[in-house]
Amino acid sequence: MNVQAIKQRFDIIGNAPELNRALDIARQVAPTDLSVLITGESGAGKEVFSQIIHQYSSRKHGSYIAVNCGAIPEGTIDSELFGHEKGSFTGAHDTRKGYFEEANKGTIFLDEVAELPLTTQVRLLRVLESGEFLKVGSSKVQKTDVRVVAATNVNVMQAVQSGRFREDLYYRLNTVPIHVPALRERKEDIYLLFRKFAADFAERYRMPAVALASEAQQVLLAYYWPGNVRQLKNVVEQLSVIENSRTISAEVLRRYLPEQEITQLPILYQGKSAATDFASEREILYKILFDMRQDINDLKRVMHGAITHTAPAVQGMTVVPDNYIIPAQEGYASQEKIVPEEIEETLSIQEKEEALIRKALERHNGKRKYAAQDLGISERTLYRKIKEYGLED
Repeated sequence: MNVQAIKQRFDIIGNAPELNRALDIARQVAPTDLSVLITGESGAGKEVFSQIIHQYSSRKHGSYIAVNCGAIPEGTIDSELFGHEKGSFTGAHDTRKGYFEEANKGTIFLDEVAELPLTTQVRLLRVLESGEFLKVGSSKVQKTDVRVVAATNVNVMQAVQSGRFREDLYYRLNTVPIHVPALRERKEDIYLLFRKFAADFAERYRMPAVALASEAQQVLLAYYWPGNVRQLKNVVEQLSVIENSRTISAEVLRRYLPEQEITQLPILYQGKSAATDFASEREILYKILFDMRQDINDLKRVMHGAITHTAPAVQGMTVVPDNYIIPAQEGYASQEKIVPEEIEETLSIQEKEEALIRKALERHNGKRKYAAQDLGISERTLYRKIKEYGLED
């Protein structure tokens, strides 16, 4: 089975060398039982590679279970993956099988694996090394025969260095690495994908396919595409449904492409890799606090400069940078200092964080996954913050 046959079977569009290399590695590793770690940005198509590996393996007739580790609350992740015994915790009314037991003789795909808590990482390492696991609330060791394919959109080595991901688990998962290139790294494929999506939506909605004017094609290729193939598909669908004209001009296309500077929230944005730089809410709070401190200091300097330059010229008064001193005179026991009023620091980190979360949710119409990507945090952290600030509605 060659790469071209895989593209036809899984409806993959593109001829970029980086894409072909990733597909070739997936084809070669599929017949083995080696663990695979797929890396790449969100929306680049990592799950397709896990399906390719499963379908071309000896386990293709077994179960294929995809698990988004970032979407499962930390308190229930062990139960979801490994199952639980009746009465093991509040609400455990029955014994339940976990995904690793259900996927026996098959493949389990762990998306966003870097979001797993450290305690769960220990359990996962044991499954990878010996095939053994314990249900929550049980002391009986169980066996499973599962092929693990994991994926992440963060820099795992940075997570290892910061103590958020176990180094031994990283090397166990990363037996065979596959990197899925970002859309901006496959510029020759962007227009091909646009035409494919346009044809698909034309057939679905029974209307003529949209096409791009020559200037619009240049805009399409020059855009950064932070959401990768998923974002491109969404844009084509919007154009197909909303626009009356079937020929899309550059001006019209730009209206569907968010400006790059607002694809990340201003306080959190630190360039192209911002989503991978803030892996914990503590780092976000530090960044917010730093920016607030800078703003307050700037405001103090402005106010102090205004006071200094507008102070009345009084004979015998000396103006120094930090205060005004009235020299001692007859009838005065001591000098009196007139100190500029301190600017009260009433800005709240929580209020600013809540405003950022609210803004991200509004921008993405309440879609938490994309809002979390904007903020550079996991869906689990965003979900907890939404409940904390009462933003469920």
